[in-house]
Amino acid sequence: MKTQTVSGDILQGEGEVSLPWWRQRRRQQVDWCTVWFCIMGAALVGITVLALANIATTELADPAHLLKVAASSEVIGSIFLTFGAGASAVLLLILFGTPLAYVLARSRPSRFKGVVESLVDIPLILPHTVAGLLVYLLFMRRGWLGAPLSDVGLAFEDALPGTVVAMLFVASPFFVNTMREGFEKVPVHLENVARTLGAGTFTTFWTVTLPLSLRHMYSGAVLAWGRAIGEFAGVIMIAYYPFIISTLIYYSFTTDGIHTSRSIAFTVILVSFGVFYLLRRMTRYLGRYDDRV
Repeated sequence: MKTQTVSGDILQGEGEVSLPWWRQRRRQQVDWCTVWFCIMGAALVGITVLALANIATTELADPAHLLKVAASSEVIGSIFLTFGAGASAVLLLILFGTPLAYVLARSRPSRFKGVVESLVDIPLILPHTVAGLLVYLLFMRRGWLGAPLSDVGLAFEDALPGTVVAMLFVASPFFVNTMREGFEKVPVHLENVARTLGAGTFTTFWTVTLPLSLRHMYSGAVLAWGRAIGEFAGVIMIAYYPFIISTLIYYSFTTDGIHTSRSIAFTVILVSFGVFYLLRRMTRYLGRYDDRV
């Protein structure tokens, strides 16, 4: 026998309370944990949105000045130089960082491995000025690497190679750590199967492990590239010239004031957002594989 209570709930047999259909549906649909997580996440994203809205409303109020700054050869050249230097640093990281990540992923835990992993993370924990000073001391004309390389005609001070090595230094942990995690997720038994079929270590790496890690390589490269092109303090210590975009904004801020530097910054934000949006979209179609056995 069913009895309706004062609150509208239906009292069934043996004291069991059955909620009305509309209250049951509301309880099923509202996941308050997810709601609170979304609210807390929105607060974090909101800071970025407010910062972008602040600069966008100011710049879009004077589109003529924005277009004049964005179309200047100095800004366009600096953007291409920044993106190109960052890409060069990422190519060097792929060439030298991929083998290091593979060795770290496949080696057993030991004190030596822990020391190497800590050394890889050093650029992450250092202040940017300290990272720039380390790069400068090593690659300046009297530095341990800068002196012999300068003798063969490769200068780093106030030159593009100096910008590239500074970017490479600060971005290396992002690529190596992402790549190492990718190698660790590749089932070892797949490599063992390849070896039982006669493949050597490099052939197994090239034909089995690396193709299955392409997604992590791509993500690590994108992260490293983003970190590289955003570096300022590390670059300015060794190569103030030629101007990359961060040094150009600083130079413009100290000479022309905030008006022009803000327009350059807004232009860079638009270009970077478009480029990174496309790069992130491409991750959907790269390197997916089924690792079920």
